[in-house]
Amino acid sequence: MKKKELAAFRNKKIDDLNKILREKRADAREAYSSIRAGQEKNIRKYKGLRREIAQILTIIREKEIITHDKSK
Repeated sequence: MKKKELAAFRNKKIDDLNKILREKRADAREAYSSIRAGQEKNIRKYKGLRREIAQILTIIREKEIITHDKSK
């Protein structure tokens, strides 16, 4: 994921990020199963998807913390 994409994700709402997260997780499951079946030769694709999922989860958590701090 490029820095521009990360910056764009930081501007989105948590609900939108959760929707993107579900899509990325579905892509990761599909990539994993195709790698295990021997259909996919590019195993780095799965690793990249896992990293993107982790980055999105981090952004969601940051937003939750900021929102929680503002409510105090």
